[in-house]
Amino acid sequence: MNDVAQNSDIATIDHVTKQYPLPRNRFGRRLHLHCVEDVSLRIRVGEVLGLVGESGSGKSTLARLLLGLVPADSGRIDVAGLRVGTLRGAQLRQLRRSAQLVFQDPHAALDPRMTLQESLLAPLQQHRIGTPQERLRRVTNALAEVGLDDSFLARRPGDCSGGQLQRVVIARALLLEPQLLVCDEPVSALDASVQATILNLLVDLRRSRELSMLFISHDLRVVKFLADRVAVLYLGQVVEMATHDSLFTGALHPYTLALLDSGHGHRIDAATPDRLKGEPPSPVSPPPGCLFNTRCPLATDRCRAEQPDLVDAGEGHQVRCHRWTGSRKLLAVEESRA
Repeated sequence: MNDVAQNSDIATIDHVTKQYPLPRNRFGRRLHLHCVEDVSLRIRVGEVLGLVGESGSGKSTLARLLLGLVPADSGRIDVAGLRVGTLRGAQLRQLRRSAQLVFQDPHAALDPRMTLQESLLAPLQQHRIGTPQERLRRVTNALAEVGLDDSFLARRPGDCSGGQLQRVVIARALLLEPQLLVCDEPVSALDASVQATILNLLVDLRRSRELSMLFISHDLRVVKFLADRVAVLYLGQVVEMATHDSLFTGALHPYTLALLDSGHGHRIDAATPDRLKGEPPSPVSPPPGCLFNTRCPLATDRCRAEQPDLVDAGEGHQVRCHRWTGSRKLLAVEESRA
């Protein structure tokens, strides 16, 4: 039995932080862009972990960290029994086979000058998998699995619709038989009707291949449809994490409650939800105390001075808030006073 089977986690992120240095300001001070702050997550074998948050909350950075595309400043990341950030040679190639990325924009993910056959064969050639005949067979099988026939092999990206291209991108990710798919806003660039077909495809692939997924989205409806557990990011921190049912029926953090109770279809960045006043603080100069205190109707002096820990609220539900106990009732009282 391998390490992944023993601990039942396909991936773990343990106290990971990532900042990017910026040019010195006019006073000579070195500033940093705070992207991910002390994040701990785990993705269990066979589950879909949803990751939601506003633009700039650190979702895509976390995906790149998980895949080893950027190095963490601190903390530990393990994927399929491999320690990310320490891998070289064969082990790095194994990571690339174990975890694959599905991009947001399928047009940007594929070289417009190459045929789809050339794009699909490339990862198999790079990893020296099979003979030329076996590679082509794997490519046609992967296309069939996502609902496309081999007539697409001769096409270029410009000859396909967005939905067709996203199927091709998913097929390419599957060619290396990964255990984990990292889906970074995979349906946000598609029409609503096409979104549904791609989401249903991912559900089918998860079952047939026993895939684990990190599914990143702005749209809480999409996450509600697909995810087993959900982590909510705000300014690079996990502010709430819970099972699907616990989050969507019993959210505790004022930020999550604002997102769920908004009148904008649960699409986070479509418009500012009624309860979320103003813009998020700059990730270059986050506020002291709770990072959400500048927008939170429940914020107190303690919230403005002391950063809350991510605490266990029972049954695997975690929340980062000083006032999470009875938060929904407290918010209702605040709204009645407004």
